[in-house]
Amino acid sequence: MTGTLVRYSARAKDGLSACGFMLIALLMHLWHLSTPKGFIFDEVYYAKNANSLIQHGVELQKSGAAEFIVHPPVGKWIIGIGIKFFGFNEFGWRFSAAVVGALSVGLIYFVAKKLFDNYFLSCTAALLTLLDGLHLVHSRTALLDIFLMFFILLALYFVLLSKPWWAGFTLGLALATKWSGIYYMVAFAAFLLYTDYRQERAMENENAIRWVLASKLWRRFLQFGLLPILTYIATWVGWFLNPDGWDRNWSKSIITSFWHYHAEMWNFHTNLTQSHSYSANPWSWLIMGRPTSFFYASPHGCGASNCSQEILALGTPLLWWSGLIALFVTFGYWIARREWQTGLILLSLAAGYAPWFLIQKRTMFTFYAIAFEPFLILLIVYTISKFLEGDGEGKIPRIRLYFVYAYLCAIALNFFYFFPLYTGSVISYSSWFGHMWLPSWI
Repeated sequence: MTGTLVRYSARAKDGLSACGFMLIALLMHLWHLSTPKGFIFDEVYYAKNANSLIQHGVELQKSGAAEFIVHPPVGKWIIGIGIKFFGFNEFGWRFSAAVVGALSVGLIYFVAKKLFDNYFLSCTAALLTLLDGLHLVHSRTALLDIFLMFFILLALYFVLLSKPWWAGFTLGLALATKWSGIYYMVAFAAFLLYTDYRQERAMENENAIRWVLASKLWRRFLQFGLLPILTYIATWVGWFLNPDGWDRNWSKSIITSFWHYHAEMWNFHTNLTQSHSYSANPWSWLIMGRPTSFFYASPHGCGASNCSQEILALGTPLLWWSGLIALFVTFGYWIARREWQTGLILLSLAAGYAPWFLIQKRTMFTFYAIAFEPFLILLIVYTISKFLEGDGEGKIPRIRLYFVYAYLCAIALNFFYFFPLYTGSVISYSSWFGHMWLPSWI
């Protein structure tokens, strides 16, 4: 009876803590969400597409003509939910991102709890996510990447819960948000196949091992191959049902038309090489070498002769720079100890980051890094866990705990220092220029 009460108490504590972090995140995300007015960056595409989806089931131009779209529909369907409730305005098309961004703060709490089984480390993971500027900007902007990140993180949580079918379904939603979700289908399947192998290796009968592994290989293919693909196809139901969809009648066979559409999407992405003033090589992402400016204006009303208003997709600098250090520390621990947590976190980071190095000619932006941001934070949390490892008697040196508190306070101060650039607040030009720590940020 006592053990049951302890478990319920622990679950209640986790639930309340995660909800607390989510509530704080939601309040930050909704604060002046309609600022600035008009479309921010690629909202000009996604908000309009989302509005068309909820009205017609497919993306149509204002004239009613079919529009060729280069990303699958799920993220835009989610944006459309906010538009359905609050109208086609800034608050409406940004609302869903605000909610999903807040949910991801609570979700990473539970992911960290499954990985580290430690209340303080779980709170740290949620707090760091709450204090990341890149996460805040994406949670206040109607782009697709915050939904991609959420589905990837949710799929990892299902993997940790030993619910691979749910993980596969969620990865299908990630794939149907952006195609880069496919790398996580491969990564999580590989992790579970390796786990299967380790579990069955102890069997003495080699024929039995082969049979069991073959059956599990087939099951993993269904879970992380077939199920995500079927989920992906199902999300295109609006295009299948509405003959006004782009090239819906390109062929007499709807399957051929569907394949043709995807071939054109592939051609777009593989040939997207034109220059952009905010394009950034992935080598610079972790140090925030060239953050993407979503919006900039020079309004009045700051009390100075020259004013600035910007939305800068900049990860909190101290957080991301320490994340780079944590990456090397964690990799070193993985080499030395081969802990499964380090392997899974590093694999998850690599699945979202490494593929971009293979397409160097493509136009890329730093804000894509939000897809693997949770795993960078988990690397930091893992490094903190090693820093706080106690002595032989399990006691944590108090000075180390103070260092961690100081680190978290420094991240918080750094986050609030850049807060005006995350929320589009009007500040003096001199203040804005003082925030430009690196020339490449301008």
